[in-house]
Amino acid sequence: MEDLILYIVKNIVSKPDEVRVEDGGERDGAKVYNLIVAEEDKGFVIGRQGRVAKALRLIVKTAALKEDMKINIDII
Repeated sequence: MEDLILYIVKNIVSKPDEVRVEDGGERDGAKVYNLIVAEEDKGFVIGRQGRVAKALRLIVKTAALKEDMKINIDII
């Protein structure tokens, strides 16, 4: 899942070298990934009214369902 998150996010930010995904442990029975991007790229990742972030979470959660996993993404 980390590779999928990195692939998507690195293609929409202006500083792809600063994108990192870290393990955030578990919360409510779901694996948590912390997505870390450059400060000026947070707007691109979140999008207007959170649309890009919602789409990213939807894609990753759908891919995780195939592996019978639950995933949450926190944008830091």
